[in-house]
Amino acid sequence: MLDRHLHPRIKPLLNRLVATLDKPGITPDGITLMGFAIGVLALPFLALGWYLAALVAIALNRLLDGLDGALARRRGLSDAGGFLDISLDFLFYALVPFGFALADPVNNSLPAAWLLFAFIGTGSSFLAFATLAAKHEIDNPGYAHKSFYYLGGLTEGTETLLLFVLIC
Repeated sequence: MLDRHLHPRIKPLLNRLVATLDKPGITPDGITLMGFAIGVLALPFLALGWYLAALVAIALNRLLDGLDGALARRRGLSDAGGFLDISLDFLFYALVPFGFALADPVNNSLPAAWLLFAFIGTGSSFLAFATLAAKHEIDNPGYAHKSFYYLGGLTEGTETLLLFVLIC
């Protein structure tokens, strides 16, 4: 819902940043893996109640997620890179509510379980639709810069990040 308004404003900044990263030893997949490794740090930080440290890890993960895509578009998108990116994104999205559940199992387990339930629903419908869109050759001009059909809506990346910031 918000991504389509935010992306045009953020994309030029990401492109300028990625121009400095476009070096032979730096790959989009490498940035994806580095971003995921940093994002995984949010889990123990949340479990320990270190919410500011968790917020920094979450923000860095999302920044690197934007940079990996910008570098991939600069060099040429790949199916393998798109698969790696979306797979690690969904794992990251799941570990954040799990971290909150670990921080306070008595009070946070139900809200965390509800958020995980919502992520499973949106993630599976997102990927199922992307599969059918590819099968039926449905184009998506609004998100032509994505590796595969990108289904926008109420729970896009911006909304998810805002929720994580609010919870932290």
